[in-house]
Amino acid sequence: MAKFTAFAALVAAASVAGGASFAQAQDTKVAIGISGWTGFAPITLAKEAGIYKANGLDVTIKKIPQKDRHLAIASGDLQCAATTVETWIVWNANGIATTQLFKMDQGMGSDGIVARNDITKVADLKGKTVAASAPGTNPHFTLAWILKKNGMSLKDVKLVTLEPAPAANAFVTGKDLDAAVTYEPYLSLVRDKPETGKLIADSLQYPMVFDSFGCTPKFIKENPKAVKALTESYFQALEMIEKDKQKAFTIMGADVKQTAEQFEKSQAKIKWADREANKKFFNGEIQAFNKEAAELLLEIGVIKAKPDNMDTLFDTTYIK
Repeated sequence: MAKFTAFAALVAAASVAGGASFAQAQDTKVAIGISGWTGFAPITLAKEAGIYKANGLDVTIKKIPQKDRHLAIASGDLQCAATTVETWIVWNANGIATTQLFKMDQGMGSDGIVARNDITKVADLKGKTVAASAPGTNPHFTLAWILKKNGMSLKDVKLVTLEPAPAANAFVTGKDLDAAVTYEPYLSLVRDKPETGKLIADSLQYPMVFDSFGCTPKFIKENPKAVKALTESYFQALEMIEKDKQKAFTIMGADVKQTAEQFEKSQAKIKWADREANKKFFNGEIQAFNKEAAELLLEIGVIKAKPDNMDTLFDTTYIK
């Protein structure tokens, strides 16, 4: 895109000035599956600002609902994807071999349960109609996780299957929903219409929304330079956000039909993970989370058995 040429040039200059420590890929084609979740926006930024191209990657981004992303990986339509950390457990437990490469972000109140104003706490959801995405997705997992932390289970609510955007839209337009599970930028629909309801539980209160990026073992084995370039491109996108927030927010916001100002508001409750945060996450944090997440996924029937060794679900080689 012509108007971002100068922005892309900044990336190239930064890479040269910093003495990029990785050998560039050679126009490796890679299809990445994501959703409109605000936390995935650095992937869009890396493509639109020319970061991927500067690092020798020919990237195609495909917007695919989380419930279907593993099918696209299995068919070969995707080589890589961004999704929540517990999803990699689900995919691998169900025969879709994938490996996480780096943590992207963490929800800090950007995801949660919205409810009508007469519902004041999670316990009040008992017997209520709640919209959430399908089993195997983060909204479904989020609901199960938060209910369990409050001594309840999915059996205590009437579950309606709706994706995050339709769930938020249905909630604010007064459909027959008592509550809904959604995330930014759709959560802002409710924040902007407090008369329709409020947030009663979020990812700041319940820290369990972590997103990571990964690829198939086949792609990783055959394209190590491209995998390193994908990883470095993410970190370079974060650097660009710091250097020129206005332009970065403009690019990322446009992808989800938001202004730069709207996007800035959406991302305020997200914490993107830099290299140091990645090293910390993969050195104890993910192991503890995976153990608890796998037990819950087994309990709610999303998986039939836990992976034998969950440490094989990630490879930290490329963040070093």
